[in-house]
Amino acid sequence: MAYSPQLTDEYSCTLRRIAWACRMPMTKTLDSIIERIAQQLDHAKVCALCRDKSKCEQCEFSNKN
Repeated sequence: MAYSPQLTDEYSCTLRRIAWACRMPMTKTLDSIIERIAQQLDHAKVCALCRDKSKCEQCEFSNKN
């Protein structure tokens, strides 16, 4: 993992409860949440505002994928 964000106690607690409800580990639950949100975003807008064009080949928002 390239970046490991710190969660506040409140969001850690929320994520834990979502994970229990999904019957998944917290790490997989967080991945699932990010995937779901990424599906709903405007990919062209994300690409236009991206600050790291070196990862386009791996990026799910890229039209190169």
